[in-house]
Amino acid sequence: MEYVEFKASVHPLEVGRDILIAELSEIGFESFVETEDGVDAYIQSPMFDEVLIKGVGLLNNANFKVNYSIKTIADQNWNAEWEKNFELINVEEECIIRAPFHAKNDAVEFDILIDPKMSFGTGHHETTYLMIKRLLTLSLGGKSVMDMGCGTGVLAILSQLKKAKYVEAIDIDEWAYNNTLENIQNNNCNEITVKIGGVEKISEIIFDVFIANINRNILLNDMAKYVSVLKSGGSLLLSGFFSSDKEMILEATASLKMELSYSESKNDWTMLHFIKE
Repeated sequence: MEYVEFKASVHPLEVGRDILIAELSEIGFESFVETEDGVDAYIQSPMFDEVLIKGVGLLNNANFKVNYSIKTIADQNWNAEWEKNFELINVEEECIIRAPFHAKNDAVEFDILIDPKMSFGTGHHETTYLMIKRLLTLSLGGKSVMDMGCGTGVLAILSQLKKAKYVEAIDIDEWAYNNTLENIQNNNCNEITVKIGGVEKISEIIFDVFIANINRNILLNDMAKYVSVLKSGGSLLLSGFFSSDKEMILEATASLKMELSYSESKNDWTMLHFIKE
């Protein structure tokens, strides 16, 4: 699937970039790469509407100067682009996420090989990093895990490496589906069940751990389904949203009898860990 790249420079940078990312996520952009002077944002071509871009508030705010360009990224052009800047990720000295051209690291417990292509979830983004960090603290041996919106499949892969007995990974994007299949093979995690679609594809079983690293609107829309397939005492890990959205997420989970167990933020992005009553 082709993607559209929205490349923007923003001044003043710190506040402006966060506002722009939030506004772009509201109109369907799903992946963001922060740059020295702004942000590169990506959306699937069928979901892109330039009319919505013109309505982004920051672009019409006299207090900010934003220059941007829009182009379509062909499938075959992505690998060369990310390879230029892909650096391995070290999470808590326990988990390394690396590309095929990085050497294997035997000094950490979990060494994960990820070829991300256009999928979201290399560990570079704060939400993926926070999810990995939290998963490292959980005992997953013998448990069932759902990775909803799996992207590259990195969270599902880590779950199987941590001895989960059953791992399911679902993404609505065909790119992500195929990329997850490739990555689980590269990491010898072939027992992971991978599906393309949305919440309708979730297996009719009860999960011990449910992971969802997706944008805020999808989380709010589908959260009741997540909770319905989670066992009592099970863990729900949510991320993919800004810290300013935390209260909105908490309100939604309160009505579903979910208790907040842990919260962590990184650069204005937040991860929440809930326990089902």
